[in-house]
Amino acid sequence: MNKIKTALISVSDKKNIKSILESLKKNKVKIISSGGTYKEIKKLKFKCIEVSEFTNFHEILEGRVKTLHPKIHAGILNKRISKTHQNEMKKNNFENIDLVIVNFYPFENTLKKTSNHNKIIENIDIGGPSMVRSAAKNYKDVTVITSTNQYDELIEELKKNKGSTTLKFREKLSRIAFTETAYYDSVISNYFNNISDTSFPDKRTFHANLIEIPRYGENPHQESAIYSKNSNMNIKQIHGKQLSYNNYNDIFSALTISKSLPNNTGTVIIKHANPCGVSIKKNHLQSYVAALKCDPISAFGGVVSCNYKVTKTIAEELNKLFLEVVIANNFDADALKILKTKKNLRLIDASKYIFKEDLKFISNNEEILVQSEDIKKFDIKDFKVVSKKKPNTKQMKNLLFAFNVCRYVKSNAIVLASNETTTGIGSGQPSRLDSCKIAIDKMKKFADTNDELVAASDAFFPFVDGIEKLVQSGVTAVIQPSGSIRDKEIIKFANETDTVLIFSKTRHFRH
Repeated sequence: MNKIKTALISVSDKKNIKSILESLKKNKVKIISSGGTYKEIKKLKFKCIEVSEFTNFHEILEGRVKTLHPKIHAGILNKRISKTHQNEMKKNNFENIDLVIVNFYPFENTLKKTSNHNKIIENIDIGGPSMVRSAAKNYKDVTVITSTNQYDELIEELKKNKGSTTLKFREKLSRIAFTETAYYDSVISNYFNNISDTSFPDKRTFHANLIEIPRYGENPHQESAIYSKNSNMNIKQIHGKQLSYNNYNDIFSALTISKSLPNNTGTVIIKHANPCGVSIKKNHLQSYVAALKCDPISAFGGVVSCNYKVTKTIAEELNKLFLEVVIANNFDADALKILKTKKNLRLIDASKYIFKEDLKFISNNEEILVQSEDIKKFDIKDFKVVSKKKPNTKQMKNLLFAFNVCRYVKSNAIVLASNETTTGIGSGQPSRLDSCKIAIDKMKKFADTNDELVAASDAFFPFVDGIEKLVQSGVTAVIQPSGSIRDKEIIKFANETDTVLIFSKTRHFRH
């Protein structure tokens, strides 16, 4: 047990500080503080010694230097069992600091509020993290608190142990403290990487807050967790049982596609992180029904994402099918009443979700593979009509729709489309020809459209057989990236069959 006799308090977040002050007073703890914290403590009518009085050295450099003093850090860092340390403490007339309560300048919040570089820089805390690191290092003798959320726990610890803390308690707080300083420095590091446009620095740091521990991972024998760079996620679950790892994976896949479609028009149906139906229509009911028709069997037990508000009419249709998750840009009251009749159905409000350009991480043991997201916006200049036959306006519209969906389908990917609706999707096959066959089979099984049919491929056709299969099934226009040694053969086939063929400069693998 370590008796707490002296505490140093320096907090930006002054929430609930009164409760901790009352506890320290009961335990006759001397309090040292500075700046705004000192003023707050005095305002609450508690005894407190100002840091400058304690160190006999005034603040300098507009407050940049106040706690960076040997008397402060020696008071925290000295080993109580070391005769050498104690002799030096006595020689310099220094005293022990047994409790450090510090939370940092709000650097992360500052980033959200301003882009003014000078203001951001001044919100980089130096003294706070230094004291926390000192206290965390010397956890055998010092207790360190880094969050207002820890106040109740500290109060209970002091109450239970008559003003002392246990080694186990201090060790746990030390671990949390080092995590806090690492997180804080990571945010700062990433800020400087961002403003210098450095995506791949020599050393990379990560920062994230734990949001939830799902029941298990991809399978029951695996563990999982979800973290966010923010304190909360920008999607909100409003009904249903706890989200699983697979639910989250599907939700993120669905939202990525949803947000790429024109707002207030698009329906996406996801199964195992792959789209099995996508449609753009101004009439929301038609959009959902059309998306479902693409593959109603795969949609069973899937995830539906609507980039529009779900109304009663849509909800009635959704309720006819077993679904794991429904995502929407809000739900009206009647829709919620209907959908909530299924107690396990997870309802996600994604009205505040914004897809940001960021890096994507894939880890394998101690290695991490990093790349930028494939969110390239299509420009007509990125495409070249290479066939003799030119696309009409409707074909071009459908081709661009199909190509956009295609980049979110696992490679090798083939998407058939008509009227800005998928009619067949082939995904994840080692052979592109097999993906073509799957897409065609799906279309023949479920589609009932007589409208002109187009196809998109996420990468080039290595042989003529793939595009040949598509044209034989009724496809009149194809879009694909160029780059095959057989591009000329593909063009020749298109011309011989009076097929529109467009080459893209960009490939869109999604392995």
